[in-house]
Amino acid sequence: MRVARLYDLDDVRIEEHPVPELEPDDALVKMAVCGICTSDTFPWYVRLKAPAVLGHEPAGTIVKVGEAVTNFSIGDRVFIHHHAPCMSCRHCRRKEFSMCSVWRESAIDPGGLAEYIRVPGHNLQHDCFVLPDDMKMEDGALIEPVACAVQALKRKAPVQEGDHVLVIGAGMMGQILMLLARHYGAQTVIAADTVPYRLRKALSLGADTAINVAQQQLSDEVSNATGGDLADLIVVCPGSIKAMSSAFEAIGAGGTVCLFTPSTEEEILPISPHDFWFKHITLTASYSCGPPDTREACELISEGVVTAEKIVTHRYPLAESGKGFATVSAARETVKTLIIINPEEAKS
Repeated sequence: MRVARLYDLDDVRIEEHPVPELEPDDALVKMAVCGICTSDTFPWYVRLKAPAVLGHEPAGTIVKVGEAVTNFSIGDRVFIHHHAPCMSCRHCRRKEFSMCSVWRESAIDPGGLAEYIRVPGHNLQHDCFVLPDDMKMEDGALIEPVACAVQALKRKAPVQEGDHVLVIGAGMMGQILMLLARHYGAQTVIAADTVPYRLRKALSLGADTAINVAQQQLSDEVSNATGGDLADLIVVCPGSIKAMSSAFEAIGAGGTVCLFTPSTEEEILPISPHDFWFKHITLTASYSCGPPDTREACELISEGVVTAEKIVTHRYPLAESGKGFATVSAARETVKTLIIINPEEAKS
């Protein structure tokens, strides 16, 4: 089978790879489509993994099951989470699924940018499910990123009815976060970015205000958009200290700042405990998602809150995966990029 193996951001090679062999509890999935996550284009992150077959936003069809599998069948159209928690440890009981050691060790084989993937029995049992009959595969490939937004806005930094929500970074995840923030009851949704295309896209999807931080002062524009209140919730999508620090100037009293993306390991984020204490500010982070989030994400996509039609701007065949990574990495006139592995099934 063919895979797209990444050696570096500008070095993605289409190679032959053996079709994975199954254990009794496993399933083999013929891939239809896989999204490219922005995190897969962070140079420091990619170089820790390379060479590797990346891709953790998959949707496809089961074509073979192990002899012990009873709850899935050949022909099932499925979503698969690349990580699955144990559901019984201390972290899982607290719904901190991405802190679970089993979650971190589990993985699909070899990765979503392949013609076939092996879904280990553990993943199959704990965070894999059949897609609704009327859900297109392209929408199924959005379940994982939408689930990450669900975790952020439902569990880590819950949106309250009437909130002023600012999303810094209007890329793929920023657009999803804004759509969900409105759905969850935000009164005001504000986009901040430096790319005019992405700001226009945010407005077209329902944001109230779009701020070009390369030309405008963030805190002043947020104040204008909220009648002087500033933001009740800010989600920072870029993993830059500058973007994170800018949030502290735009957060209102009693507000929450949620870091959605990590910085590099050596970077330090300066904060003022004095300001945090007197303004009663909460600083939190949101990393990935768990089984409750993927189920809710599927429901939100079925309801049309987030769909491929709304946010997908670029599609490439598996053979052109390198172009897909370059598009995501450039972060210009694009929102969501998909790799179409099986064109016929991707449209179904």
